[in-house]
Amino acid sequence: MPMRSISLYMADAEIREPQGEVEYMVLGCGSIGYNVIEELEDETRSILVVDRDEKRVKDLLDQNYDAVVGDIRNPALFDTLRIPKVVFVLSNEKDSNLAAVQAIKARFPEAEVIARAMDPLSQSALEAAGAEYVIYPQEVVAKAAVHQIRRLHVTRIAQRLFRMLESWEGTLGIVTHNNPDPDAISSAMALAAIAREAADRRLQIRILYEGNIGHQENRAFVNLLDIRMERLTPQVLGECRYLALVDSSAPGVNNSVPPGTPINIIIDHHRAEEEAPPVADFVDIRPNMGATASILTQYLQDLDLMVDRKVATALLYGIRADTRDFRRNVTSQDLTNVAFLLPLTDNELLDKITSPSISKETLDVLGKAIQNRVIRSGYLFSNVGYVRNRDALPQAADYLINLEGVNTALVYGIGDTGIILSARSRDIRINLGSVLAEAFAEIGDAGGHPNMAAAIIPLSFFSIVEDKEKLLSLVIDPLLKRFENIVGLEKKEGRNEL
Repeated sequence: MPMRSISLYMADAEIREPQGEVEYMVLGCGSIGYNVIEELEDETRSILVVDRDEKRVKDLLDQNYDAVVGDIRNPALFDTLRIPKVVFVLSNEKDSNLAAVQAIKARFPEAEVIARAMDPLSQSALEAAGAEYVIYPQEVVAKAAVHQIRRLHVTRIAQRLFRMLESWEGTLGIVTHNNPDPDAISSAMALAAIAREAADRRLQIRILYEGNIGHQENRAFVNLLDIRMERLTPQVLGECRYLALVDSSAPGVNNSVPPGTPINIIIDHHRAEEEAPPVADFVDIRPNMGATASILTQYLQDLDLMVDRKVATALLYGIRADTRDFRRNVTSQDLTNVAFLLPLTDNELLDKITSPSISKETLDVLGKAIQNRVIRSGYLFSNVGYVRNRDALPQAADYLINLEGVNTALVYGIGDTGIILSARSRDIRINLGSVLAEAFAEIGDAGGHPNMAAAIIPLSFFSIVEDKEKLLSLVIDPLLKRFENIVGLEKKEGRNEL
């Protein structure tokens, strides 16, 4: 940085420097101030440092920094200085910093001020004086330390998984939850990619699922990305030397792996509902993440692996789908992971996945859901009758929750093997996943997130009944009564039918 022709003067000096402009002004040049100017030096040469210690200022001038002697408590000082765009107030005296912020805002109202607080109480005083941003160094250091130890912990988790996979030979079965969604499928793809990198050709990898891949977007997702998936059968299960569960926390919990089956890897972002913690050689369950795909994305970053374009596209879509376009349960880490994936994805392929044609059956179910809707005190119920494609129900619930005056939508129908319920909610007072689990878990499979959930109630005792819609009308009222009792929905005289 070239030397500037600027003289030393004290705060009460009568000689004033001609006014001009400076990009950054740093008031107080102790250890924090000095580190700030070193950081700023890479960006610009337009920096002015003010400190009341003459020797410190002389040292700065010897290092070719622009610096002047001045007492930042004296408002007259700022009449002698150039006009700054940004001011860092970083002395180690609480009263001096407050006085400086007040003087700066009076003399340079357009300048942005970053001020150092000496204790939590002075933070509010500096903010009230007009500082745009206040830092409390002790708090910054504490947060940075916690963040770094968490990052180190997460990196070591990824490395432990990689080392374990390196030692394996045989067949690894990666099991998604039943009726897998993009989060589960993309997580399985990413784990398969990590396993191939770790074990080279020593591992055969099979992605296994049970149920249906419904929803036209999900089918397009699997077809366009050419994802190889197999049905989970007892024979296939027996052929796998190792088993991994993704987006599922235990054997038999929303998957078709028999309870008690030894599991080697469990990776999930749902909090385990079971009393006993999940048991496996490797367990990584993070309820604070928006999607399991986000956890796998972090592994890829921490392991510094090359990410295939299809895997990156799948993971991005998995995070996007499970957070409902980044509107539900999304965290800053999820967004960081998305930023990592964005330049690696195939945007054209992603556009095709998210813009599939809607099937006639889905359109028919949506029409029935609209026509048959019943609203009571903000709760919408709709019977769509017999359905072949169960994934049409959540699409109908997604649509109906947007109706004016509706805070919770529950759409239900009946398939060949069970009664299916799909629910959405905007009511922050209830956890929809917990409500459905409490209402139906004893008689079926139920659960989900606070604002979206589902339940399946098997018809094992009624499988011979041919008229499914008549059967639904006979059994649905007591089932819905369970839900109504839990959410406290009192029955009113006459339902408001819209």
